[in-house]
Amino acid sequence: MALSDTLAEYFAFEEHDTDLRTELLAGLTTFLAMSYIVVVNPGVLAQTDVNFAQEGMQPAISPAGYSPGEVFQMVAIVTIVSAVVATTVMALYANRPFGQAPGLGLNAFFAYTVVGAMGISWQTALAAVVVEGVIFILLTVVGVRSYVIELFPEPVKVAVGTGIGLFLALIGLTEMHVVTGSTGTIVGLADVAQDPVALLALAGLFLTLMLYARGIPGSIVVGIVTTTLAAYGLEAANVVASGTLTPGDIPQATYDVSPLAGAFVGGLQDIEAAAFALVVFTFFFVDFFDTAGTLTGVGQAADLLDEDGNLPEMEKPLLADGIGTTVGGALGTSTVTTYIESATGVEEGGRTGMTALTVAGLFLLSLAFVPLAAAVPLYASHIALVVVGVIMLRNVGDILWDDITYAIPAGMTILVMPFTYNIGYGIAAGIISYPLVKLGAGELDDTHPAHWLLAAAFVVYFYVRTSGLLTSI
Repeated sequence: MALSDTLAEYFAFEEHDTDLRTELLAGLTTFLAMSYIVVVNPGVLAQTDVNFAQEGMQPAISPAGYSPGEVFQMVAIVTIVSAVVATTVMALYANRPFGQAPGLGLNAFFAYTVVGAMGISWQTALAAVVVEGVIFILLTVVGVRSYVIELFPEPVKVAVGTGIGLFLALIGLTEMHVVTGSTGTIVGLADVAQDPVALLALAGLFLTLMLYARGIPGSIVVGIVTTTLAAYGLEAANVVASGTLTPGDIPQATYDVSPLAGAFVGGLQDIEAAAFALVVFTFFFVDFFDTAGTLTGVGQAADLLDEDGNLPEMEKPLLADGIGTTVGGALGTSTVTTYIESATGVEEGGRTGMTALTVAGLFLLSLAFVPLAAAVPLYASHIALVVVGVIMLRNVGDILWDDITYAIPAGMTILVMPFTYNIGYGIAAGIISYPLVKLGAGELDDTHPAHWLLAAAFVVYFYVRTSGLLTSI
């Protein structure tokens, strides 16, 4: 039997009305749409944004004795490996056309909230990722997914994506030197016209948005690469001084990830239970519902949903997510999730795991180009954060704004995230407000005892967190 026939039989091409050529093209399209994460994830985890840099804070992941550039390459490698593992499981076990990799938003929470704001070590943060992944796997295996979903207020679930979008956009615009906090206000417009970085970053951003609007496959990657090449070209032409737009010295290629692999084990020692539990909970919450929402949305586009609007055997792709997260955390990266960019491959006709297997294979091939990733300026890679942030804002249309008991917790979730620079705080604000506004509106029957328990737990946490009782949290 020919290989093409074997693949057709294994992935059930005929049943899904597809063929090998279509699946390969769909996989290539999805890979191009999400491959920016190979540069952006290490840009977030192995470096830090300008606000934290001004305060002398170290990159989120910073093993002793290694430069940020070397760590950048290490994180890029584990980003690829975790994407390959998760997406291969998605292909061979779940037979779904979804690509997976460390997620934007979750990596920002890891870097800027857990390590940056809360002061938790990066090793302990990785331990939280591994624990979250294991919990995800166990809950998926025992089939309690639907029960867990019911424990959280719907408006909070719907609003999380929009809040994360605003948070990502703020991080990206700050690193692009467009937004600053040094103007006498909390945030303000930087002196863009006087800053070559800001000018080039904005040019790259609008080019990327134009390409995306035109439906160009891999538009985010094209935008990042074009901006990077322009930076080196401007310096070579002496338009700006050397080192103004580029990182400067690029470390030699390294494929040794031993300083990161297994670091989570040390992070399990001397943990503060309350803070660690909150971090694990937030990782799990965002990953769980982001993945479930993405699977449902992309599954709808691929006509994979049943008559009740559910993705059949959702536990299988969820298990791929959990395995990817566990492997990624053990190797040294943040939570793995299903990518909304998978919709681009679905639009090209991808319907089976062959699409995902193609994505995994292309990620594997990209290992050869990891050394080049360190040459990308951080502001160029953060163009992706702004673009994805803008795209995530479309979730706001799913909020029932006419229902005040729905709008308030959703609005609190969205507003608190960027204003506190903390995804977890936004989720907590929404959960606290939901049962209270339902009580105020006389709609107590709409609440579940779990809503009140969660709200009470978060109130206690906020008190402890802000009162100074446990300054180590």
